Amino acid sequence: MQDRETRQQTDFGFEQVAWSDKARRVRGVFDSVAGRYDLMNDLMSMGLHRMWKRFTLACTGLRPGQRALDVAGGTGDISMGMAKQVGPSGLVLLTDINAEMLARGRDRVLDHGFADNIRVAQANAECLPFRDASFDCVTIGFGLRNVTDKPAALRSMRRVLRPGGQVIVLEFSQLAVPALRKLYDLYSFEALPRLGQWVAGDADSYRYLAESIRKHPDQETLLGMMKEAGLENCSYQNLSGGLVAVHRGYCY
Repeated sequence: MQDRETRQQTDFGFEQVAWSDKARRVRGVFDSVAGRYDLMNDLMSMGLHRMWKRFTLACTGLRPGQRALDVAGGTGDISMGMAKQVGPSGLVLLTDINAEMLARGRDRVLDHGFADNIRVAQANAECLPFRDASFDCVTIGFGLRNVTDKPAALRSMRRVLRPGGQVIVLEFSQLAVPALRKLYDLYSFEALPRLGQWVAGDADSYRYLAESIRKHPDQETLLGMMKEAGLENCSYQNLSGGLVAVHRGYCY
């Protein structure tokens, strides 16, 4: 298995790397940016990420007492939003494969007073270590494009979903307004790495993040992947002209 994964190639931004090496490379990116991750989110999206996350939270349909899983939850914005929805009698599990990001998320959760109904666990999205049918809602925000085996991650999220629950994927996607693409490319490949160097001292990681967006499946392709993973009644909604998209799929 290891020899096969070493030979098999996958994308790391615009670079092709060994399948077995992508997770290590991605870990290096997020180890580097963790300390300035939230500030950079505000700066590089001009605050729009907050609106996108609010829309995602409005889609969850979570009620008091339910259980939710936030995959690749990073510094915990979506987890804390869901914790408000499920209330003191519910539970949210904040997970991330990256220990540095998870440590930041744990600290923020505690600082915001969510010690009672948010738990934190390091976990790989491709093989979530939870029982079948454990959660009423599973979210992944801006994390799927960094996963090596995206179909495996979608199947894993489907597996832990209870009947009637849904998987919600918030991710950068493909602009639906062709006239804006040149301007978007200029911002992504020129301004963003410079901003990353200035604020986080790391241009390369933000160059990778821009490239990873371009390599991520477009809206229709991701929709098909969700259906293939066993999710039903799948749909998506573009936000900010397709700059990001929210995909939803259900378990019946």
